[in-house]
Amino acid sequence: MAKKTSSKLPKRKGEYTYRGKTVEELRSLSIEEFSEMLPARERRTILRGLSEGKKDVMQQLRDGKDSLRTHHRDIIIFPDMVGKNIEVYNGKTFMAFEVQPEMIGHRFGEFAPTRPKVSHGSAGVGATRSSKFVPLK
Repeated sequence: MAKKTSSKLPKRKGEYTYRGKTVEELRSLSIEEFSEMLPARERRTILRGLSEGKKDVMQQLRDGKDSLRTHHRDIIIFPDMVGKNIEVYNGKTFMAFEVQPEMIGHRFGEFAPTRPKVSHGSAGVGATRSSKFVPLK
């Protein structure tokens, strides 16, 4: 019996497009032209201008640096970042991810969750009788 290989992202049919444009077409656009395609919040962020720290991160990525560590969680992912390895600080550790085309228009912080998943255990010693009941199904 053959093992099924699993991947985190589903297989897409054909080339990825963002608002009808391929990644290569998006890379040829200027930041102002690309910002017109983004949702309103991201567009407004770009039009207001980036801070010095964000500009430094963007410049390092444009200079050809393949991996980067940053605390800036609110940087918007641009088409020229596709294929880069980014490590974003989540308050405790740096969470690493590779930028995929589907991530264009999102922010770094969306891929480095700050709150862990909670899985509650069984009821404790001082719990009431009704909270100790755990159904079998």
